[in-house]
Amino acid sequence: MKIIKRVAAVLALSLLVVSCGSEESEQSGEEWPDKIVFGFVPSQEQDQLQDDIKPMVDHLSQKLGIEVEGIVTTDFVGLGTAMGTGRADLGAFGPAGFVMAQKEFGNMSVMAQAIRYGAPTYHGQWMTNDSSICEPGTLKSGTALINGSDGMEQVGAVDAVALQVGVSFGDSGKELAETVDAGSVSPGMSCMADISNVIGKTVAFTNESSTSGYQYPTLQLRNAGIEDDQYGKVFAGGHDGAVAAVYNGDADFGVAYDDARRTLRKTNTDVGDKVIVFNLTSEIPNDVIAVRTDLPDSLKGAIYYNMDAYLKTEEGEAVSDEVFGWTDMQVAKDSDFDVVREANEKLGVND
Repeated sequence: MKIIKRVAAVLALSLLVVSCGSEESEQSGEEWPDKIVFGFVPSQEQDQLQDDIKPMVDHLSQKLGIEVEGIVTTDFVGLGTAMGTGRADLGAFGPAGFVMAQKEFGNMSVMAQAIRYGAPTYHGQWMTNDSSICEPGTLKSGTALINGSDGMEQVGAVDAVALQVGVSFGDSGKELAETVDAGSVSPGMSCMADISNVIGKTVAFTNESSTSGYQYPTLQLRNAGIEDDQYGKVFAGGHDGAVAAVYNGDADFGVAYDDARRTLRKTNTDVGDKVIVFNLTSEIPNDVIAVRTDLPDSLKGAIYYNMDAYLKTEEGEAVSDEVFGWTDMQVAKDSDFDVVREANEKLGVND
C-alpha cells in the first residue's frame, strides 16, 4: 500500500510539470514569482557551502526560467525563521529543524525527502578520541557501525550504507581507498563502546535544532538514565565542527551524522584514525526539502522535477553528495516525520 501511495504521489507531482521551464507557468494559469530563495544550513564551513551549492542553484534557475538565490543561514532555526517570515521559499532541513519550524510558523510543508545510498533513514554517530573506552577486540580500521536487525553491528566500511571516511567509488564500485590533494585518506576506525563513557566528560554537539547532532543523542542518553548535568556540553555549530572538536581534543566525545568525518578528510587525512566511531543513535528520517505553502503548485512540481533530474546527473550527484550526502530524493508527506515530532515532545522542544 505504501508503494502504491508513493507512486501516486510521484505521478501527481509529475502531472504538475508540463515542461521544465517558465512556459509551465503560462500553461498552468498560475503566476510564478520572478525570484525564489533556496535556504541551506551549513554542515561544513559556511563560505564553502555557499560555493558548493552554486551549481545546483544555477541549474534550477536555468531550468525554471526564474531567478533562484541560494542562501546559507547559521542554523535550522535561522532557516525556519527565513521561511516563516517570507525571506526564503524553500529549504533543505534536518527533520527536527523542519518540524520545529512548521510548528512555529505553519506556512511550510514537505516536498521531498532525501535518499542516501538507497536508504530513506540515517543515524547519528558517537565519536571519541579515546580508544581506551573500546570493548576488547572491537577497535578496527576500515570498519563502520550500522543498526542491524539485532542491534548495533560492526561491518566493513564499504558495506555501510553511508559513504565512510576513506571510502571512495572506483571502477567496480566502492573501495577502501581515497586520495585527496593532501594525500591518502586513512580508513575510518570504529569500535563498540557504551555511551555511559560520556559521564563526567565533555560532548561536542552541533546545535540544539540538529536531529542527529543533538536531539536524538540527547534522548538516547536520557533513555539510558544519563541526565544532562552528568556531562559537559559544547555546541560546535556544525557537523564538521563537532568532528573537529574531537579531532583537536577540544571535546572528549562528539556526535554528528554518519559519516561526518568526511567533511575534514581533504585537509586532515588522518581524521579516520584519530576520530573513532563507537556508538549510534536509532534511525532518523532523512533530510527534508520543505516549501512554503503559498508557492504555486505548478512551481512546486517543477522544482521537484528539476531537482530530481539534477541529482541523476554526474554533476548533480557530486554536488549533492559533497553538500548533504544525498544520492537521490523521493516524494514525502508530513506524517513521515511523526517519529521526529514524538522525539521533540519527549525533549520538550517547542513547548
